Amino acid sequence: MLDQILDVRFTTVTVPGYGPVTTRTYNGTIPGPTLRVRGGDVLRLTQINGLPPNPPHRGGHNTPHHANSFNLHTHGMHVSPSGHADNVLRAFAPRTAAQAAAGAAEPRYLTVVDVPVGHPAGTYWYHPHLHGSTAEQIAGGMAGVIVVEGDIDEVPEIKAAADIIVCINELKLKDGEVPAFTSGSWMTDVPSVFTVNGTVNPTITLRPGEVQRWRVVAATAFTALQLTIAHDHGHLPVLQIAQDGVAFTEPVTLTEIDLAMGNRADILVRGGEPGSYTLRATGVPGPLMTVRVTGEPLDPPMTLPTSLPPGRPFLDERDIAHPDADREVVFHADPGVFPGAFPNAFRMLGTHATPPADPDGDLTHDPAYGLFDPGYANHTLRLGTVERWTVRSDETMPAFNHPFHLHTNQLLLTHRNGRRLDPPVWHDTIGLTGGTPGRSATFLVAYEDFTGHALAHCHQLHHEDLGMMQNVTYVQDPPPAAE
Repeated sequence: MLDQILDVRFTTVTVPGYGPVTTRTYNGTIPGPTLRVRGGDVLRLTQINGLPPNPPHRGGHNTPHHANSFNLHTHGMHVSPSGHADNVLRAFAPRTAAQAAAGAAEPRYLTVVDVPVGHPAGTYWYHPHLHGSTAEQIAGGMAGVIVVEGDIDEVPEIKAAADIIVCINELKLKDGEVPAFTSGSWMTDVPSVFTVNGTVNPTITLRPGEVQRWRVVAATAFTALQLTIAHDHGHLPVLQIAQDGVAFTEPVTLTEIDLAMGNRADILVRGGEPGSYTLRATGVPGPLMTVRVTGEPLDPPMTLPTSLPPGRPFLDERDIAHPDADREVVFHADPGVFPGAFPNAFRMLGTHATPPADPDGDLTHDPAYGLFDPGYANHTLRLGTVERWTVRSDETMPAFNHPFHLHTNQLLLTHRNGRRLDPPVWHDTIGLTGGTPGRSATFLVAYEDFTGHALAHCHQLHHEDLGMMQNVTYVQDPPPAAE
């Protein structure tokens, strides 16, 4: 069992390269503590809410609210979404003003996650997921890494490499704090500050011939990352061994790693020619991290693996067992249609979209159509079945990205823009950029092991808080009727 306290309160932390910041943190650090478990372990997290009382909220449920309440999501893990486990429908509220004045103790909330035996070994992360407060909290640094240890760590070439967390946080800071999320322009009006392990542009060193394993976590709320390790003479190639916590069938050599918000990539980096390299993301000013290759070369150089233990068996279209197994999701935004500070409607349309308030009216301005409704069940998914989903964006601007994230069960990406991937790749979050046409993805998903209520949503968290989210209910598949 891993027993960990996560103390959440406003803390003034020093971000090297930026300065002092007052923000909500886990245990006073950005990111929070790294949690390491193995299949069969129990992750027991006691969370203390030391935040001040929430101010009154007079808007709808799809506007930001209750920024001092939270809960916990173990992003990407195949664990129960019910009870005290990965249940993002819980709310961990702070003391009320009256309770604080009376000297009541700060409330404690318990999360207990049973990690299944055989859970894929890899890199995951945790963050708050209370609807209405998620974006503001993650933009302040409330995120941490979960490592599930297992078979891939025993591959000799991987075991010999230093195991290094590279957690990329995207902070929204103004005058040394996170401004309250009070308008739809909040995201674009406040420039992002990117940190790696809590520092702006830290430096990591490699000896020539040394191999390091980097667990790269895109703990970003708003920005996708196209990562390269750049040098004056080109790019340093890397060997990717896992995506979103699941090992590849074999290592893949890349010069660019595409991570949507919430994605992770396990990569092996080997030091080459001595010199200074930089980890950069397309569209992000300045380097994320400096990589200095220096020192006495290793002779012989450390070796790289040529094979990996299978992270998870693939699914096949032939596993689809019922005729209504195809679902479609379309990410759609209607700009400037609502009065007030949040005029844009961020909708999830397609199969089982939330019904309009006025089916005969103007759907563009409808206040319910395709928006998150906590009382409406968008998808009922039966354990033991395999389904095929196609998700796409109808945005015309390529820069707009609506990553699709499904809780509890991982997604086997089989097609991008109608073209089959060989081999397919396991994900839990799939980035979808705009364009003419917008990007599309087709994946297979098996609903396994756990019943309960969960979510499917856009992982651009500004959009999620404003309603780009759907309810999912996992249920037992009924037994066949008696003959």
